[in-house]
Amino acid sequence: MNTRSEASVNHSAPRSGPLAGLKVLEFAGLGPAPFACMLLADMGADVVTVHRPNAKPADASQLVQRGRTHVVADLKDAASREQVMRLVDGADVLVEGFRPGVMERLGLGPEPLCARHPRLIYARMTGWGQSGPLAPTAGHDINFIALSGALHAMGSAGGPPVPPLNLVGDYGGGSMYLLSGILAALYERERSGLGQVVDAAISDGVVSLMTHFVASALRGQFVEERGRNRLDGGTPYYAVYETADRQHVAVGAMEPPFFQRLCERIGVRADLRDAQDDRARWPELRAEFARIFATRTRQDWQAVLENTDACCSPVLSISEAAQHPHHLARNSFVTLDGVRQPAPAPRFSRTVTQVPPSLPAHVSDMNAVCQRWTHASAASP
Repeated sequence: MNTRSEASVNHSAPRSGPLAGLKVLEFAGLGPAPFACMLLADMGADVVTVHRPNAKPADASQLVQRGRTHVVADLKDAASREQVMRLVDGADVLVEGFRPGVMERLGLGPEPLCARHPRLIYARMTGWGQSGPLAPTAGHDINFIALSGALHAMGSAGGPPVPPLNLVGDYGGGSMYLLSGILAALYERERSGLGQVVDAAISDGVVSLMTHFVASALRGQFVEERGRNRLDGGTPYYAVYETADRQHVAVGAMEPPFFQRLCERIGVRADLRDAQDDRARWPELRAEFARIFATRTRQDWQAVLENTDACCSPVLSISEAAQHPHHLARNSFVTLDGVRQPAPAPRFSRTVTQVPPSLPAHVSDMNAVCQRWTHASAASP
């Protein structure tokens, strides 16, 4: 499925990290499930991804596919399906992101597979969940966050809701909740000896992510109007301002000591330095911030403010972020096969993660992978 030159990494070699030895069978898809599997692979899991025979070739830019062994199977063919069943027998976790009913129609639903392999964690990733009136319908990140209350809260005062890329739905409400569900089920399996089905829905996850704001609304501290709240740009001390070179800085000086430090460093008028909690003076304070930040370039403000407690940061592009001194010092980005990409996160003191293998240059032989997993299972205590 991949036509690039062979990487120098041995994709079948044992991995390091806290999840080393964990065997994950992934059915190829899009969005949150592959990202969750990337995180599992980053932490050392042996992830085998099953692709359709006519799958579009991958390339080095598909960073989410890193750290995997890739195999091909026609799930409608009995012989191919039996090979996949051999992988199921060796897996700790199965991950699929199809609409409800697809795996059942293929004969690979949780009921027969969990009966065959009682310790299997069967993780299902969908937009709307396995049940409910919207479960069988299509949708994307913007639809899931729209129905969950998150999209309504994002945007400028007086303007329309603004989609936050697909970070809140696919990856926040989807991948992270799928991952936490898998890890929780694995922990529980240590006590019960049994696997279970994890029903992860993006819509559920985003509702959960909104807990803080639901609680704030109950206390009367959050109003359902964009640009009028503490964390949505409604306050002048938690907002983005344009600089002299038409770049931007992000201000997050919420606590009084940090607000005072910011005012001192940038030269806010003395009569406005006690206006942080005075809503009546917020328009004047915002105008003062805007006037001051417009007098210097983003780089100038970075030099003045970055290593202080003023809580002001340059707004960087993706390419700029990779070159920031903090990210360079922490090796937050790694280069693999000449491709700059985010490093595995989080970090572990004892079971240190390695740079994940790049996307393999070829599809692995299904029988070889089955044999590898069989031997790994036999060696496990």
